Amino acid sequence: MSGFDETDMWLLRELAEDGSVSIPILAKKMGVSSSVLYSRIKRMRERGLIVRFTVEVDEGMLGMGVRATVGINRDPKAKASLHKAILAIPEVVDMAEVTGRFDMLVTLRAPSLEALHDTVTGKIGHIAGVQDTETFVELQKRSRSPSYGMAAAPRRARSAR
Repeated sequence: MSGFDETDMWLLRELAEDGSVSIPILAKKMGVSSSVLYSRIKRMRERGLIVRFTVEVDEGMLGMGVRATVGINRDPKAKASLHKAILAIPEVVDMAEVTGRFDMLVTLRAPSLEALHDTVTGKIGHIAGVQDTETFVELQKRSRSPSYGMAAAPRRARSAR
């Protein structure tokens, strides 16, 4: 685990589940002092394990109810300019180079299927270097917090439960 113990992993799992939880409440739940948790979080941030704290937004409430993933095959020579052009599109949430059938996968958010179509065909499809695309519209999504390899609480925190 690269120098991180089971308490670190349990803390990480708890923060991934709810990053807004107060440290005193979390300390009581875990059976350790608040100062221990503060120092562990600080150490994990300094070592780069925790990159940032963020919020998850229900984009549907903001009128962006359609989510899709677009598989893209591209001209290898156009990689840098294509990446820059794709990331400049406001509807793009993220982009990843992948192995397999596509060269890249791009996640999009749009207010409607028509707007999604316009983004894929009118924006992405016209970028120099895009050879072909295939769009996968998200119909339903279920997520869970990552476990980070932990099935149970650390030994000393189990008795506090």
